[in-house]
Amino acid sequence: MVRHDGGVPGESSYIERAPRPALAAYASSVWIQQVGDRPVAQRHVPHGGAEVRCVLGEAPRLLGPLTTATYREIPAGGTVVGVRLRPGVLGGLVGMPAEELVDQDVVGTDLWPDLARLTDVLGGAVTPRVALGQLQSFVARSAGEPDALVDEAVRNLMPWQGGGTAALPALLSISERQLRRRCRAAVGVGPKELHRILRFQGFLARVQASVAEQGAAAVELARWSAEVGYHDQAHLSRECRRLVGATPGEVLAQYGAACSCGHDHAASYVPMLGGRDGRFGQERRPIPA
Repeated sequence: MVRHDGGVPGESSYIERAPRPALAAYASSVWIQQVGDRPVAQRHVPHGGAEVRCVLGEAPRLLGPLTTATYREIPAGGTVVGVRLRPGVLGGLVGMPAEELVDQDVVGTDLWPDLARLTDVLGGAVTPRVALGQLQSFVARSAGEPDALVDEAVRNLMPWQGGGTAALPALLSISERQLRRRCRAAVGVGPKELHRILRFQGFLARVQASVAEQGAAAVELARWSAEVGYHDQAHLSRECRRLVGATPGEVLAQYGAACSCGHDHAASYVPMLGGRDGRFGQERRPIPA
């Protein structure tokens, strides 16, 4: 007997893909996670955005922008559908300053009263894919227009750009103070903190790409740290401890153990590679409804 996704009952599975085209401006990826016979402690790492997720049968929740890693338990037999929002989208989605939701995990109905009905709709969906499609539709309907200036700031802070925050005010024709205010309102954190998070995501992208290629992370810490903008490997180590509470070597081992079993995270890490590994681009396909 197999599940709808081809998996074996009792085992866990994870499918991550690009969002539907209507949601692409607001979300970087979507996912379905099905947990087996034992509960799973899911680690969430700062990525600059926020997440709308739902354990089917429960109310959807919003995990705000993180400044350090956190864990959430998924019950045995649980199925989760989720949408990862791009940095800068959250403020327009919730209609309030995103900085008020930093490091917060809140019930979605506290922000969107109409989610009460969606809870029943998602729980009664025929398949997790249908539930995910309905969640994507809700986010697309609720999202406001992103702040174009903040969106440009985010693009310039991506690791492959090789720059930092110092040049942003002149580049965007705005004062440093105003840029910081608008960034906190849209993203949740200021440009400097966002830059640190995106730079670390660039490192994680290299880890995940290595796992996908070789089944275990090949250790190239010195090259990866320089490539994404760290001064040296010691700089990477300090930031790794600050953001996830582990050394780079421990992160390599953890991703190797967690993702070498076939989990596909390409939708998340390929954009952070800056288009340098085009061969992974073909993996970024939507999950059909």
